[in-house]
Amino acid sequence: MSAIPQADIERAIRTTAATVLRNEHYFSDLDGLAGDGDFGTSLATGFRVIDNEWGEIDKSNIGAMLLKISMLVSKHVGGSSGPIWGTGFMKAAMLTRGKEEISLDELAEMLGAAIEGIQARGGAKLGDKTLLDALIPVHETLKGHCAAGDKAAALKDCAGVAEQAIDETRTLVAHRGRASQVGERSANTPDPGIVSIAVILNDWCKEFGIANTPTVAEVVNQPA
Repeated sequence: MSAIPQADIERAIRTTAATVLRNEHYFSDLDGLAGDGDFGTSLATGFRVIDNEWGEIDKSNIGAMLLKISMLVSKHVGGSSGPIWGTGFMKAAMLTRGKEEISLDELAEMLGAAIEGIQARGGAKLGDKTLLDALIPVHETLKGHCAAGDKAAALKDCAGVAEQAIDETRTLVAHRGRASQVGERSANTPDPGIVSIAVILNDWCKEFGIANTPTVAEVVNQPA
């Protein structure tokens, strides 16, 4: 089974921060179609702190690093995104205490724990048109790759599934978050949280040299 060293997780987090900062206005513009238009700015505020304080973050092990990141996200990301994303990182941190590498199985367990924490914190479920509509199928896809242990194939397929979630939820009416307050007007608009997951995974593919060609407009047209 291919191990995932802490160095790769650090690269993924740095890439995530770069993706969020580059797409700050883009994600907010998408949020403005049915929400209050601050998703990108809220997320970027927290990840800018992570980026600026990267050198001081405890990296003695994966769990310590993720726990600190969860604290920074919870403290600095505004709106509902702070508690949601912070909870996800915290749940993942709890399963990686003292570890300097993980397997695909452990990564799947981390994502599963993060999803459970996010559901408990925000009350959303599959079909409510939130980032869970990307994370849950990504989790199922990841679990399907655990036996083979092919990290590259797992990431590529997870990126594809997250991208599909954008189109599969586009016509849905949002039932959670600020977009739920506009009712039917949230239909036929992309959810920015789902888009962010797809964009982040696509950028992870680029970072780790995995060929991936997005086809959904919101991923294709993200800022270069």
